[in-house]
Amino acid sequence: MRANAMWMAASAAVLMAAGAPGAVMAKPAAAHHAVRQQAPLVLMTDFGLRDGAVSEVKGVAYSVSPKLLISDLSHEIDGIWDGAYRLYQVAPYWQKGTVFVMVIDPGVGTARRSIVARTKAGHYYVGPDNGLLTLIDEIEGVDAVRIIDEKVNRLPGSEASNTFHGRDVFGYTGARLAAGVIGFEQVGPLMPAADMVRLPYQHAVQESGVLKGMIPVLDIHYGNVWSNIPRELVAKAGVKLGDPLKVEFLHDGAVVDTVTAPYTRTFGDVPVGQPMVYINSLLNLAVALNQGDYAKDHKIGWGPGWSLRVTKP
Repeated sequence: MRANAMWMAASAAVLMAAGAPGAVMAKPAAAHHAVRQQAPLVLMTDFGLRDGAVSEVKGVAYSVSPKLLISDLSHEIDGIWDGAYRLYQVAPYWQKGTVFVMVIDPGVGTARRSIVARTKAGHYYVGPDNGLLTLIDEIEGVDAVRIIDEKVNRLPGSEASNTFHGRDVFGYTGARLAAGVIGFEQVGPLMPAADMVRLPYQHAVQESGVLKGMIPVLDIHYGNVWSNIPRELVAKAGVKLGDPLKVEFLHDGAVVDTVTAPYTRTFGDVPVGQPMVYINSLLNLAVALNQGDYAKDHKIGWGPGWSLRVTKP
């Protein structure tokens, strides 16, 4: 049970740090670090929505600034790789300056680093250094990383809590950064971007007429099977609309399913219930059943252990 006294003290400290109207200090020290305008704060966690965890994080953020624009990427993330891919999926559509708080943190409370990364796209990513930024680094380029100094960037009064850094460290620091209460330089000491943890996976390649890639995620509501094979690589292989394609699905290197289907523009280009190969909304190759669930019907999974091969039969 959380102590009310702790939260009353924490709220007062946050209000004073943010320079809120009820603050006792007329000129809080934090005001000197208001070096940039407020930016959107985007939350991504594996908390789910059945308890109060997400609301706690938002409460801390709004205590920093009630004017923050907070958006939910997802709170149903299924592991580190899923989080890495959802950032890759979503981040390009957010404006420069957006702060992403990412809390998929099985190592919470251990020696794993708490970081803020800045990319060449002008985005900021706040969370554990556990591979969540693997794909973001590839598409945006991480140009600087700082280790969060918890002596100054931690929710006041939360020091005895070791298992909720999403609220106490990442949510608090992300909100302060998004609100302009601190600048990137006030996060903590620099670390080499090359030292960030990265996840291994099958990159998309073309070898001897075979397109190879992985199944990073499923289009989960519809059962479409997404790949990381980009449209450019498909075009380079000479594939044209209407061509039949043979797709082999592999799990841990073993073929578990094979389908031959036309390369189409959209779902309605084939009869209901029939398979198709197409370019998805992220401009990568995908396989689907028109108005069906390919992944469920064919028992296809996702993640670094799942791959596929595509050829012209």
